[in-house]
Amino acid sequence: MIGHELRRPHAQGAPALTLSSELTFLKGAGPQAASALRGLDLHTVGDLLFHLPLRYEDRRRLTPLAELREGSEALVRARVEVAEVRFGPRRMLLVALDQDGRGLLLRFFHFNESQRAGFTPGRLIQVFGSVRGGRNGLEMVHPEYQWVEADAAPALDAHLTPVYPLTAGMTQPRLRRLIGQALDLATRDAALNQALPGLDGLGTLDALDAIHRPGDDTDTRALLALRHPAQQRLIREELLAHQLCMRLLRLQIRERPAPVLDGLDDARQALCALLPFDLTGAQQRVLDELAVDLRGPRPMLRLMQGDVGSGKTVVAAVAMLAAARSGHQAVLMAPTELLAEQHQANLRSWLQPLGIEPVLISGRLRKRERDACAERIASGEAAIVVGTHAVFQTSLRFAHLALVVVDEQHRFGVQQRIALRDKGPSGSTPHQLVMSATPIPRTLAQTLYADLDVSVIDQLPPGRTPIATVVLGQPRRDQVIARIGAACRDGRQAYWVCTLIDENEEIEAQAAAVTAEKLREALQDLRIGLVHGRLRGEAKEAAMRDFKDGHTQLLVATTVIEVGVDVPNASIMVIDNAERLGLSQLHQLRGRVGRGSRASQCVLLYQHPLSADARARLEVRRTTTDGVRIAQADLELRGPGELLGRRQTGLIGLKIADPVRDAELIGPLQPLADHWLQHHPAESQMLIRRWVGDVERYARV
Repeated sequence: MIGHELRRPHAQGAPALTLSSELTFLKGAGPQAASALRGLDLHTVGDLLFHLPLRYEDRRRLTPLAELREGSEALVRARVEVAEVRFGPRRMLLVALDQDGRGLLLRFFHFNESQRAGFTPGRLIQVFGSVRGGRNGLEMVHPEYQWVEADAAPALDAHLTPVYPLTAGMTQPRLRRLIGQALDLATRDAALNQALPGLDGLGTLDALDAIHRPGDDTDTRALLALRHPAQQRLIREELLAHQLCMRLLRLQIRERPAPVLDGLDDARQALCALLPFDLTGAQQRVLDELAVDLRGPRPMLRLMQGDVGSGKTVVAAVAMLAAARSGHQAVLMAPTELLAEQHQANLRSWLQPLGIEPVLISGRLRKRERDACAERIASGEAAIVVGTHAVFQTSLRFAHLALVVVDEQHRFGVQQRIALRDKGPSGSTPHQLVMSATPIPRTLAQTLYADLDVSVIDQLPPGRTPIATVVLGQPRRDQVIARIGAACRDGRQAYWVCTLIDENEEIEAQAAAVTAEKLREALQDLRIGLVHGRLRGEAKEAAMRDFKDGHTQLLVATTVIEVGVDVPNASIMVIDNAERLGLSQLHQLRGRVGRGSRASQCVLLYQHPLSADARARLEVRRTTTDGVRIAQADLELRGPGELLGRRQTGLIGLKIADPVRDAELIGPLQPLADHWLQHHPAESQMLIRRWVGDVERYARV
């Protein structure tokens, strides 16, 4: 994001265009296009420069129909043989093309009468799209096309064609034209022509031009592999900007005073005396690290990583107890109602004997109950609070908040976590403890959590049984059902996890409600429960309680049970359509079993055909239980994806950098970021605004 100082039209006429001008003033834009581009978080002309291509298409040569291959992209030229509208589950326009006896089918789901009428037999058309296999041969779905005259030269591009992220109301050709105008204006911008300390080689403006408008002499292979010098320059810039932003954020928070909590060791002794288990060495080590942080005068900023079942919550409970015993308040924020309820139940069982009653606040509470809880929190009577997003609403006030615990941080935004710091008393900032059961490779943590110190619980409590994992195709489904029935009759409990709640024709996944009915028909002697995110809170809680108490033997659920469910007798899990889930999510789900003394199994049912990535994910899942290896493989197979998306980080999602692919670049950029903050503060602010946005607003939220 370049900036938001907008130049308004002069009375005499149109304003002089700059990179800070509103998009409305670009030729061919106007209010409608500007409104559409705001959906991509593009507000000014300069923002367009950093809206980078997702990929490139090669439209520099025509491909004969005889040379088309499934899975490729191609530009073809052929004649319309026949066109007709078909009615079925979906209305569609089918167009058959012919070239010297070779055919290609075009399939359109969205079309108007004018388009349909244009496909007259014999007419010559030029088409670009992805080739896929169909029932009757190769086809393209919704390709780009243009009509051409028989004697006209082929309309070929001179260079690779960039493809950008789009939103409703915007097309690729229109966006390319707007970005071209922005590039022309950028030649007069001093900041983009400025040399940046420590970033040698190609300049920012030349790099942007090479990426948006690759020339005839461009190294195509390097560009497609994101190894072109222009891309490498921008990757380093973006990674540096994020390092600067997170470091600046940490410095700003660490400058503020925090409550001194020096009672963690006493709290540890008091709680451990009541627990029916001993803490592991890893838990004790992390508590020692927390004790050092909490007794200091500056806010703790710490990430606590631990695999599923490693005991992060009891460590957090000790820290929260220390805050409460010091006369302060602590809050634990969870991403789902179900997990918040689970945390409250665990904390209540541990802390009630010590005279502390944790309070649950959530959006599902009735107004009278919520108001009563809010009063107890505002007065300081409630020393420990558990909740979902409701805990950082402006209407909820704390008397003397000293510790914020955030569970499953990747489900929240950085801004949401930071928002809780302002819940503390005036002139004081609460300590922050962030928990994550998703193992994060070091290079990714250096980008996502650069403002946090890291503690790792790398030891599981004794008594956790190994989980055997098998991968089976859907034709083995009946055998799996029979084995589940036999195991449940033998006194065991099982989960059956589905990926959807309702049937959907376009996604071949067994919906939870339908699956539950089918399982009830097949296993009529078993008690089968159902839980999913659309159930009311009371119904969901009742279904979970029935399963935990052993009243139901088989629980059919969506991935809502990914976190927060602890049923030691549950020793079997079936994950339907497992190929649809990422490795880290599969790892979280599998961690719901193996919590008791019985040997546990996880069955991954998959739908044919499997893509290469899906097959690789399931193989990793079958062969290892190492959370760090699983997370690394997930990132390598799928990329950081939503883990670094804007919804999770509070930042504008990385535009071109990838912490996994570009891991070797991050190390050298960390000391460079420290150098910039000390010696080049103006350039630091400029680079953050360029890649991240308004750093003051970001740090203030």
